[in-house]
Amino acid sequence: MKRTRIAAALAAATLVLAACGGAGDDEGGGGGQAGNPGATTGFDGTTIKLGVLSPLSGPVAVIGQPLTSGNKVWFDALNARGGIAGKYKVELVQEDTQYRPEVAVQQYNKVKGDVVAFTQLLGTPSTLAVLPQLRADKMLAAPASLDALWVREENLLPVGGPYQVQSINAMDHYLTEGGGTKDDRICTMVQDDVYGEAGQAGIDFAAKSYGFTVANTQRFKSGTENYAGQIGALAGAGCQMVFLTATPTDAAKIWGTAAQARFAPKWYGQSPSYTSAFAKSAIAPYLQQYVTIVAEGTEWGDNSVPGMADMVNRKNQFAPQQEPDYYFAFGYNQARAMTAVLEKAVELGDLSRDGILKASSELGTVSFDGLTGDYKYGPADTRNPPRSSTLFKVDPSKPFGLATLKYNFSSQAAQQYQFTKANL
Repeated sequence: MKRTRIAAALAAATLVLAACGGAGDDEGGGGGQAGNPGATTGFDGTTIKLGVLSPLSGPVAVIGQPLTSGNKVWFDALNARGGIAGKYKVELVQEDTQYRPEVAVQQYNKVKGDVVAFTQLLGTPSTLAVLPQLRADKMLAAPASLDALWVREENLLPVGGPYQVQSINAMDHYLTEGGGTKDDRICTMVQDDVYGEAGQAGIDFAAKSYGFTVANTQRFKSGTENYAGQIGALAGAGCQMVFLTATPTDAAKIWGTAAQARFAPKWYGQSPSYTSAFAKSAIAPYLQQYVTIVAEGTEWGDNSVPGMADMVNRKNQFAPQQEPDYYFAFGYNQARAMTAVLEKAVELGDLSRDGILKASSELGTVSFDGLTGDYKYGPADTRNPPRSSTLFKVDPSKPFGLATLKYNFSSQAAQQYQFTKANL
C-alpha cells in the first residue's frame, strides 16, 4: 500500500473536518445499569439510531442501493421481533455520499450528533476520509468495503475477507485449478486509488508466495470514458491473465472494450467489479467465457448454506421488490455484525460511544451462517478476519447472474497474510 497516498488523503480530510468543526462530544451519560442503558446521543431510551453513509445516487448507486436495502431488511426483521435485546427498535438515518470522499465527510458531520454508530460507510476512499473524525469522535462505523487496513482499526467494524485475501485466493485458484502457471504473463488493472492499491497489494503478496512476476499493471481513474489505451497496453504485453479491481460502471466499459478488441485473457474480477445487469447485457457472452468473480458467500437461493433461507424469506417479507443481489447480502451481514455489538453494549448497560467501542472490543466470534466467513472480533490488534473466498462464474440463468464455481475456500498463502495497522 502506498503510505504517501493514504497520508495525503487523510491530510485533505483533516482540512475538511476542520472546516466542519471539531470533534463532537458524546452528550448524555449512557451509563445506566447493566442491561438498562441510559439515554445518550442517538438513543432516547427507546429507539437506537444508526447512520448509513452510502452512494444512493451516481454510478456506484448500483452497489449502495441494494447494500442499504440489506441493512434495512435485517433491522426491519429484528424490529418485528422487538429490536435489540428484544426491546429497543433500530432506526436508520440515511445520507447520500455519491461515492465522493468530501461528500461523505460532510454527510458524516451532518448526522453524527443523531446516531450512536454508523452501520454502513461505503467506499474505501470515503472510509479513509471519515476515519480521522471517527477516531476523534470515538465513533464506531461498519465499512462497506474490504480493505485489510480496517482489521486493526478499533473505530471500524469490518465484515468479510479483505480484498487482499480475495486477490491471493484468486491467484491460488488460477495457478492450481484455473489452468495457469507461474510462468504465464500475469497482469493487473486497478483503480488508481486506495481501493485499487488493496487489490494490487494482494497480487503482490501472491507473487512472492507463488513465485510469479506481475508482467504489466494498468491504472485508471474511476469514471474514465475510454479504456482503449489500457486494454491495448495489456494486449501488447501479452497478458494471459488479468486481475481487475474496479466498480461496476468502469468494469462494464473495460470488459466491453476488451471484447471489442478481441483481447481474451483469463480475467479475475474483485467482488465490487460485478453487478447483475451484466448477465443480461451485450457483454454477457464475453464474461461467461473469460471472467471469474472472486467474492464471498454463495449464489442466491443456495439453501445448502444455513443463512440463505432466512435472508431470502426476510427479503421477501420486508423488501419484496428487491432483486437478488450479493451487495444486498453484504449489507445484511453488516447489520448482523452491528447488532452483535449493540446487544453486547446493552448487556454492559452502556450505549454511549465509549460503551459501543468497549462492546466491540469484547465481542467474540460472530457467525454469519455461511453468507460470509465467521469473523473473530475482540480487540482490534487481535482480530482475525475470514481468509476464505468464493469464486463465481457468470451464468445468466441464475439469480443475480452468478453461479458458484468454488465455495468458501482459503489458500495457504491467504492464511499467512499478516494484518497491520496503517502508518497514517
